[in-house]
Amino acid sequence: MNYGFVLPYGDAATAADFAEAAERAGWDGFFVWEPVYGWDAWVMLAAAAMRTQRIRLGTMLTPLSRMRPWKLAGEALTLDHLSGGRVTIAVGLGAVDTGFANFGEATDRKTRAQLLDEGLDIVTSLWRGGPFTHTGTHYNVDGRELHYPPPPPVQGARIPIW
Repeated sequence: MNYGFVLPYGDAATAADFAEAAERAGWDGFFVWEPVYGWDAWVMLAAAAMRTQRIRLGTMLTPLSRMRPWKLAGEALTLDHLSGGRVTIAVGLGAVDTGFANFGEATDRKTRAQLLDEGLDIVTSLWRGGPFTHTGTHYNVDGRELHYPPPPPVQGARIPIW
């Protein structure tokens, strides 16, 4: 990827319009912000996927330490299939506190780093398919018998994670 267009704020219709314009203008990627509360980044990217053919789609940064890993795995997998394999996920700790404390979320870096590491393990294990278990400090997952597991990502064993 050479050049990515960032939409810092907007609704799904605006995202679709800008993604379509960015693709026509030759941009390589289209990225949206994932706030603590507000417009949903994954719905915005789904709208963008429906109006584009080539441009890569992703979040500016997904604070995985503040999400349920299995939910992110499913959202990204769904978008990967909808877009024909054009998803990239940028993950990180996120800002120290942009409102997450208001919802009772951990804000210290050490805890968020542990959640991020464990979350990445769970997400990639789910994408690989097959049975797995994860025993960690924050998550314990028994993935030996998942009912109706989805197909793997279009892009192969995993969606690119930055």
